[in-house]
Amino acid sequence: MANVNAGVLGTGHAYPEGILTNADLEKMVDTSDEWITKRVGIKQRRKAAPGEYTSLFAVRAARQAIERARIDPSEIDLLLCATVTPDQILPSTGCLIQAELGANNAAAMDIVAACSGFLYGLTLADTMIRTGQSRCALVIGAEILTQYVDYTDRSTCVIFGDGAGAAILGPVEAERGILAARIKSDGRFAEQLYSPGGGTRVPPTAETIATGQHFFKMKGNELFKVAVRSMTEISRDVLEEAGVTADDVSLFIPHQANQRITDAVASKLGVDDARVYSNIAMHGNTSSASIPIALDECVEAGRIKPNDLVLLASFGGGATWGGVLLRW
Repeated sequence: MANVNAGVLGTGHAYPEGILTNADLEKMVDTSDEWITKRVGIKQRRKAAPGEYTSLFAVRAARQAIERARIDPSEIDLLLCATVTPDQILPSTGCLIQAELGANNAAAMDIVAACSGFLYGLTLADTMIRTGQSRCALVIGAEILTQYVDYTDRSTCVIFGDGAGAAILGPVEAERGILAARIKSDGRFAEQLYSPGGGTRVPPTAETIATGQHFFKMKGNELFKVAVRSMTEISRDVLEEAGVTADDVSLFIPHQANQRITDAVASKLGVDDARVYSNIAMHGNTSSASIPIALDECVEAGRIKPNDLVLLASFGGGATWGGVLLRW
């Protein structure tokens, strides 16, 4: 298996029908369309309805990816679900997805790496496929973030949206598929973006729920600089490892956190706007789902062609970050 890479065989995405616009938020909190657009570049975001949950959209995205990869769910031997908004504490959302799909031959688990979760999943699946431990992997990024948003906190409630994206990976020729993948983290930045309540440190009680301890807390200004630096450095790392330059990149798909972050990273890498994909205006920040949703949108729109070099980069709470370079 030494001369085998992991390649993307099929992609899919799904999201709720509900849409929360900037105009809607103007009625809920002290903000404006102008402020939101200028600060983060978002116009609307998808919002799950009561009774909708993470695995619901994960399964829809996965089924689409499975169909496009022309495989049977029984062929999947590794199922990785990246999420920070699981259906429940136990069992893993990955196992719930496995049962729903009928992927009974897979080893299923969750990955908790926030917005970098999908790239963590790609990196792990790549390693498993290269070493022969896996022949067919399903990697999903899925989130229902709006259930953890404080709609009285204008610094966070304007950012997050819901959705899921998925990819089927399998062995491809050595010159194709994932050419380089790296993931990193730094726990010293943990309190830049976190949810303090709901775990064993601050167990869920009526008081913690009433005081919003399960909501996301964020220090955006501090995160911005770290995100730009980390995404730029790890992108350069994977380009160097693959022996190519930013000029060779056909399409750059960064995590959709903030349009200003995307612009800053692309500028530092020297990737012009025509080769950068952004959907944050329509979806907001969907954490681990953002890159697989964007990837599938690009596939559907014909933005990715055979032999194209596609660069993926992410940054998220933890802090975590990652970079993946693949040849389509």
